[in-house]
Amino acid sequence: MSKFQPMIKDPPAPGAVRRAVPDALPPQLCATATQAPDGAGWLTEIKFDGYRLIAAMEGSAVRLLTRNGHDWADRLPAVRAAFAALPVQSAVFDGELVALDAAGVSSFPALQAALKAGRDRSLHFYAFDLLHLAGWDLRTCALRDRKNLLAAAIPATGLIRYSAHHEGQAAELHRNACGMGLEGVICKRADAPYRAGRSGDWLKLKCGGREELVVLGWTPPGGSRVGIGALHLGYHDPDGGLHYAGAVGTGFSDDELRRLRKVLGAIQDGPPEGLLTAGDPIDPAITWVRPELVAEIKYTGWSGAGRVRHGVYLGLRGDKPATEVVRPTADPEAARSFFDPRPPRRPRLARPRGAIPPRRTDSTIG
Repeated sequence: MSKFQPMIKDPPAPGAVRRAVPDALPPQLCATATQAPDGAGWLTEIKFDGYRLIAAMEGSAVRLLTRNGHDWADRLPAVRAAFAALPVQSAVFDGELVALDAAGVSSFPALQAALKAGRDRSLHFYAFDLLHLAGWDLRTCALRDRKNLLAAAIPATGLIRYSAHHEGQAAELHRNACGMGLEGVICKRADAPYRAGRSGDWLKLKCGGREELVVLGWTPPGGSRVGIGALHLGYHDPDGGLHYAGAVGTGFSDDELRRLRKVLGAIQDGPPEGLLTAGDPIDPAITWVRPELVAEIKYTGWSGAGRVRHGVYLGLRGDKPATEVVRPTADPEAARSFFDPRPPRRPRLARPRGAIPPRRTDSTIG
């Protein structure tokens, strides 16, 4: 492994700009694709099932930034120490924090369990991009050049690992990834610079059956179940509309049900204004929350009304804001309407004088 000097005199790659490490480091995001891109100008990487982090280091100071800008350096002391030990004076790495199962496959539930238990020494950071190195901003450089520099900066073994890629054959790699039970692949333009925000330079091809959805509320438990009965979920369309996506009631441990009830109770709110729905009426027993949490689920498919089928809860994501949960409507031809939380008005009938008033049975959604 190359040992970089504190400062590099000449640009390490074409297009590099002399610049200090910035305070704000918004990440580049993927557009969703259903077909792999053609041609050799694309690099294909494994899509990890973990938390996206940007690691910014200057000397011994290390920041571990989530997608919504929170610094997890104190929460991940082992990861922070691994970056501080790199023989690089200053650098910014983009990558994914993951937990690996016995087969070496990244597992989101295992990651959440490790974080809850404070076992970050068992985790790995897979670096897939290098944004800054020794006083040079590399975001204006081609991805291929950034990855060459990244490969030289990452140790051969240890907690920090290099995310390898293949050039071309994206469709075949996607099929192989799905056959291995992986979450999917990411295809990136080899000659593109690093651009914050979402663009077609990075394409996400999932293997199906996994989704991130906004938590809209919960319904009460029944029988001997504790905490909550089900989570009710939604997503944003590209125009910003919030759509109801159904409920998920399986995949929870009793401890997680109790924790969710406490977390959701702290953000209880009225129903979202302008919520778009289709299909069967929404359960009137939902307790609504502010739409700011993101849940990851697996499922078997989508209904024509835009609701997930047979959803199983995998966990809450603490690494991204709910505003980034955007997907096309499941069925653009499905008739949708705005959800009105008020009960329907019943026609007022004339009552004979002296008659006993009927008992009111209408209720509002809390």
